[in-house]
Parts: sequence; structure tokens; C-alpha cells
Amino acid sequence: MERLLEVMRRLRGPGGCPWDRAQTHESLVPYLLEEASEAADALLGGNPKEMAEELGDVLLQVAFHSVIAEEEGRFAYEDVERAIVEKLIRRHPHVFGEAEAKTPEEVKARWEDLKAQEGKGEDPCGLPKNLPTLLRAYELQRKGIDPGSEEGLLRALERDDLEEALWNLVGLFAKRGLDPETALRRRSRKACQK
Repeated sequence: MERLLEVMRRLRGPGGCPWDRAQTHESLVPYLLEEASEAADALLGGNPKEMAEELGDVLLQVAFHSVIAEEEGRFAYEDVERAIVEKLIRRHPHVFGEAEAKTPEEVKARWEDLKAQEGKGEDPCGLPKNLPTLLRAYELQRKGIDPGSEEGLLRALERDDLEEALWNLVGLFAKRGLDPETALRRRSRKACQK
């Protein structure tokens, strides 16, 4: 990681790259989202070389933001690393403490409870404020908030109410414990392979 940070500092420093030097946290947000999506595609594709490359691009975004923050005197990469290490230890008391959890479901439930206790920037429904819309709809329905149904989907399609149909379709994914984002991503890849 130190080598990557050195490269980013050089790119941002005097005599570095004009484009890299002009970037801000805000200007880099679209690239962070794009790189995360590309990493998700690579992980679903299963090609080890692509996976490593795309995860590297996500890591670049971490380094880029860390160096910008370091220049501004706000935080450094070490703070980012420390925060995630502390969070992992805090949210895994069944590994680093005395708590017990025997199943993935127990671990996930405890993670969500601990996250709620920390008061992480959530909306009134208890979800992160900046979740992508499809994921928000899925998480709301997983929590039982206005859950969609197959009957609701059929009624909405009969009325040509696509908004309601989409909500109900996401609800079917939630009931089956399937991730609609991953399903749609896979289907999109198939479309491009024809």
C-alpha cells in the first residue's frame, strides 16, 4: 500500500499529473462508483486476472481520496486503515470477544444490531442514507416495510403501473433472499454477449 500512496503523492505533487492534481473528493465520486461496479462485474465473472485488476482500481480510489485528505490535513490513509480494523474487531465480538455466533445469519444479525447501536447515518427506516435505489427497495422489503408480492406484481402489470410492478418484483427477490442487483448485473452481461 505504501508504494501506491507514494505514486499518488507524486501524481498529485509539483510536476505531477495536471488531471490528478485537479481532482477533489467530489470530482472522484463518479469514478469510485464506476470502479466499484466494474469490480462487482469482475467478481461475478470469476476471472482471477480481471478480479485482481478491478479490485486494484477500487484500492486506487482509496489511495486517491486518502492522499487528497492528507494534503488538506483532514486524515491520512493510516486513519482509514485504523477505522476499518477497529470496526471489524468491534463488529466481530464472536471472534475477538466473548460473544457467540454459530451461523452466518447470527453474525449478520449481530452486525446489524451493532451498526444500529453506532447510529450510522441512517434514514428513518434504519438504512444508510446513500444506498442505491434498487438496493434501498430491496433492503426496505427485507425489513418487511411495504413488502411486494406476486399478486401485487400481476395487478400492477395489468394497470401498466411499472413503478408499482418494479417495487413488487424487488419484493419477490427479497422474499426469496436473492439480490436483484446481482441478478440484473448477470442478465446485463448476457445481453452483451449475444
